[in-house]
Amino acid sequence: MPGRPIWQCAGKREPEKELEAQRWIEAVIGERFPDMPYELALRDGIILCKLMNRLQPGIITKVNVSGGDYKFMDNISQFQKACIKYGVPDTDLFQTTDLWDQKNIVLVTQTIFAIGRTAYKHPEWRGPFLGPKPAEENRREFSEDVLRAGQTVIGLQAGTNKQATQSGQNFGASRKIILGK
Repeated sequence: MPGRPIWQCAGKREPEKELEAQRWIEAVIGERFPDMPYELALRDGIILCKLMNRLQPGIITKVNVSGGDYKFMDNISQFQKACIKYGVPDTDLFQTTDLWDQKNIVLVTQTIFAIGRTAYKHPEWRGPFLGPKPAEENRREFSEDVLRAGQTVIGLQAGTNKQATQSGQNFGASRKIILGK
């Protein structure tokens, strides 16, 4: 569709989510974003690398602050590797081109929120968090007696099981027999 901005093609951006992610990053790294659009501030990967190094010091050993496009794309790649080391599921990571070519900024924001969720799992992190705390497993152990008792119970979510029949149920059209053809 000619005339549509590129960001509308990949997914609907949510400015309030982007602002929430930006504010969290600023709080974590102790710096304000430069005076430019969100996606351009993140594009060289420097801020993202600072974020990961603040969450887990030394996780990225060399951040390229100059050197051109390939060096900046390398920052994004290092950031993605650091996310995996930190515990972010790889399914939550954006592709380099999503940010570099601004093809899908929505995924970039989702990755930042995934980092925020993962930070809850790091007790050494005492800084600000992003998003709701993920649920933790609540494992229960039942004795054999309790498990056996559960097998005798008939579930009644659908109503009663007394005099249950399939009468009156009719699936599809009935068969038509045409004679004389």
